[in-house]
Amino acid sequence: MGGVLLLKSERILMQGNEAMARGLVENGCVVATSYPGTPASEILSSVMAWQKAEGLEMHVEWAINEKVALEIAYAGSQSGLRAAVAMKQVGLNVASDPLLSAAYLGVTGGFIVISADDPGPHSSQTEQDSRMLAMLAKIPCLDPDSPAQAKEFTALAFELSEAFQVPVLLRPTTRVCHACQDILPGSVKNLERKADFRKDPTRWAATPNFRYRLHLELNRKLADIAAYGPTAPRLLNPGAKSDKAVVASGVAAAHAREILANLGLWDELPLFQVVQPYPLHESFARDILDNHEEILVLEETAGVIEMQLRNRGTVRGKLSGTVPEAGELLPELIEGILADFAGRSFSPVSRPAASGGRRPTLCPGCPHRASFYAIKKAAPKGIYPSDIGCYTLGLNLGGVDTVLCMGASVSQAAGFHQSYRISGEQRDVVATIGDSTFFHSGIPPLIDAVSQGARFVLVILDNSTTAMTGNQPTPAMPLPGKVPVPIARVVEGCGVRFCKTGDPLNLAEFKRLVDEAVQFARNEGVAVVIAKSPCLVDRNRPRTQRRQAEVTDACSGCRVCTNQFECPALVYDEDSKKVTVDLLTCSGCGVCIDVCPSRSIRRREEER
Repeated sequence: MGGVLLLKSERILMQGNEAMARGLVENGCVVATSYPGTPASEILSSVMAWQKAEGLEMHVEWAINEKVALEIAYAGSQSGLRAAVAMKQVGLNVASDPLLSAAYLGVTGGFIVISADDPGPHSSQTEQDSRMLAMLAKIPCLDPDSPAQAKEFTALAFELSEAFQVPVLLRPTTRVCHACQDILPGSVKNLERKADFRKDPTRWAATPNFRYRLHLELNRKLADIAAYGPTAPRLLNPGAKSDKAVVASGVAAAHAREILANLGLWDELPLFQVVQPYPLHESFARDILDNHEEILVLEETAGVIEMQLRNRGTVRGKLSGTVPEAGELLPELIEGILADFAGRSFSPVSRPAASGGRRPTLCPGCPHRASFYAIKKAAPKGIYPSDIGCYTLGLNLGGVDTVLCMGASVSQAAGFHQSYRISGEQRDVVATIGDSTFFHSGIPPLIDAVSQGARFVLVILDNSTTAMTGNQPTPAMPLPGKVPVPIARVVEGCGVRFCKTGDPLNLAEFKRLVDEAVQFARNEGVAVVIAKSPCLVDRNRPRTQRRQAEVTDACSGCRVCTNQFECPALVYDEDSKKVTVDLLTCSGCGVCIDVCPSRSIRRREEER
């Protein structure tokens, strides 16, 4: 997307996330916020690229977390502007508090909440279904089946939002977000709106009595939305006639369209695509139940549509056990389900068994690897709560014991200390959290831990970026027009009395710093170590000239460097029983020199 010259007459191969961004920009969105999380990370960066390409006046922001992002964008909507916020499905959990309240209060300018779901899951703690949260919040939800439809639905979502003055949830899944499709860009609408917040305390600051009235009003809106023509289900093959019918939404609808044609069932089995899974159109639910004896529902991940069809024993889906209740609905799975539903014989294509491969590991030269190595040396019998980020791969290094959710490493560290304290024991606890995650949700539990007298070490892995999702900025980064917020000052403001910074790539010195922190935590309270070293794959960072390593003949083949330190650039040769250095992979960090027990690794003489 970066640097794209936009020619309005040409189709562009767009990723789903880019297509949604384009849809936002084309339809007058002027406030866009996000917190990065796969599969939604590219949406806001693409908005930024389209904004630059079109020369638009917008506020586009990477917020500190999803709750803050939603609240900022919602204020734009309250001011009469079109606004949007993007996140992944577990981020919607973080933003659910303001979302549920905003549903009652309503909107003025169109307001879209994009929540990218991750059936599978591929890169998430859960494969939860955001449509269930739409039901809880009582807001409409749109479920696109492709990048092109995701772009189309952004326009539809703004229209729906302003027609009924409610937030609208746009729910793409991983296969929509990361698929690519040729799309013809449209022109950018200039709505010529100015911020105009109209004070109305009975609405915007409603007390419980008024909230009750707003709830009744929301219920009335939902009934009208369930009859809104533009979001009604679509019959994709009008010529098909059968006492059976297939109802599908999202990617499952796209798969079903192709599979029905491949099975020769396109003209026999009616296929309805549900555009708006919630609220399901009342007339559609009534008509399909009256006109078809059997109905198959294909949807990811929960039975949202199926539940609303008010099953009379004719509906088959997740609740009946016909469709798996977890995991993606992959094409080969849908093919078998459709063939069985239609009474056709089906011979699944045999697929080769998955071959083994190298397990995921931290990049060569990643400073996190050195941090985990130092932690294990300083507290070899410790408990290691960790958090959400690329450093979760510390699992492979034995430096991660728990991963719950964003910011939980700090809370759990305090919980482990208190649990062992009341049991009359003392146990070293060393938690790890990334810099972006610390800002996202690590600060409140750190304050709580200090105030409750907890004793543990918190290592903040500060690589000066949000590395796992594409190197988005953190609040600590000095950027034009932004005020950087130093992590150390935040930590000290939380009441922490031990806060020191070190470079983990200087392993010997960093290990001494972690040793000191462990001793402080045992006797005094919370100790924080900021492991500050830039991410090696962040192209915005200057490259430092380093020397690559080489292994001498003194190598004993102990394999500490490959098994315990697990650097991908170090390779054990079974024939020679020694370690060699893959010069194409080695970053030249030099940490392995300090790791090697026999001191048989040294720097090469020539510069890289």
